[in-house]
Amino acid sequence: MNELIKRKKAPPSFEPWRKWRHITKLDPDRKNPPELIRTALESGTDALMISGTQGITMNKVERLLNAVKGHGIPIILEPVRSEAVTFNVDYVFVPAVMNSLDRWWVIGAHIDWLTKLARSRRGVPWKKIIPEAYIVLNPKSTVAKVTRCYTDLSMNEVQGYSMFADSFLKFPIVYIEYSGMYGNPKIVGQVRESLRQAKLFYGGGIDSRERAKEMTRYATIVVGNIIYKDPEKFLETVL
Repeated sequence: MNELIKRKKAPPSFEPWRKWRHITKLDPDRKNPPELIRTALESGTDALMISGTQGITMNKVERLLNAVKGHGIPIILEPVRSEAVTFNVDYVFVPAVMNSLDRWWVIGAHIDWLTKLARSRRGVPWKKIIPEAYIVLNPKSTVAKVTRCYTDLSMNEVQGYSMFADSFLKFPIVYIEYSGMYGNPKIVGQVRESLRQAKLFYGGGIDSRERAKEMTRYATIVVGNIIYKDPEKFLETVL
């Protein structure tokens, strides 16, 4: 089946973020001292993602944005709630959690947010909005608990979710999220072979050069926790 899928791949349209290999994720709800910000900015990472699951407010988001903007690195906001969204960034990556058992995290929050935007004077800045199809696979992660994800999925089921998001729903990004643990490279590789147009992102447990090299074979990697635990090891993940 994978051979058939590969033969049917369609050439993706060009967007600059499709060339990224490494994204650094910073959490507005954590301490982000100047030395940590400097490490991220000078690391050689392709972009900075402002993202967190709990305790996110507009004040925290704007404080972190003010610290990282203006250095020539693309800035992404990945929001968890509409009240903490600003378009004063390069991109807003909007996750829809495909394996959530709660409709709110699949489409409900998104419809509510877009309805409010459509009614506002600003309208919807579509050029900055990039939808992400999240598939969360670590049941112990905060994101899995908050969004009520069903994570006991076989490799083929994960592939099914990714193909549905890619070919049926036309998401430009499919994001395999293990958040807090290192995932199964075989699953990530099989998902990569399944995708026709979507770009594959991977996040979770990348804390060494070896793991970064392994996962960048298949996906753009998103690295977060290790920069807070060990900045030197974080730098090893930027290949």
